[in-house]
Amino acid sequence: MIRRALAGLAVLVLTSGCSGVKGTDDLEYVGGDGKVVEVAKDKREDPVEISGETVQGEPLDISDLRGKAVVLNVWWSGCGPCRSEMPMLVDAEEELGKDEVAFVGINIRDLAPENAAAFEDDRGVDYPSLYDPGSETLGSLGKYETRSVPATYVLDTEGRVAALMNGPVPSKSTLVTLVRDVLAEKG
Repeated sequence: MIRRALAGLAVLVLTSGCSGVKGTDDLEYVGGDGKVVEVAKDKREDPVEISGETVQGEPLDISDLRGKAVVLNVWWSGCGPCRSEMPMLVDAEEELGKDEVAFVGINIRDLAPENAAAFEDDRGVDYPSLYDPGSETLGSLGKYETRSVPATYVLDTEGRVAALMNGPVPSKSTLVTLVRDVLAEKG
């Protein structure tokens, strides 16, 4: 009886500590479930309002990208799946071009922006990444806010979440198709 009570108390203490977690808190890695969620155009929430400083120290405001589809990738250089998918994201950016699509990263875990910048340089990433080790920007994603890395969002041309991949992007063709579907909505 006492063991059960202590075990129950331990579970309660451990789970109650998770309620205020930002990003992955002190956890090394929280994986996503791998699902691809598409949001019908008439069910999308308000435009995402995210701004901040990039890992290179430059200001970036997602609202400046309105009119383009935006691929928003949440990552961390210590995340194995993030490392694996980054070359595929670079390839997808090249295939989609930069006229109608913008790629933006959000680094939520590196302790120094220089670490994140070195990771990007090593993998040939030329699109900007916001440096947000406190994960404050993720709250702007509304009910689609994630606590896992990687996570990739496709924002429509109005800046609203149109799709979410919670976990690694399944394939380049999946991402490219989602982005092209969003671009096709423009008419």
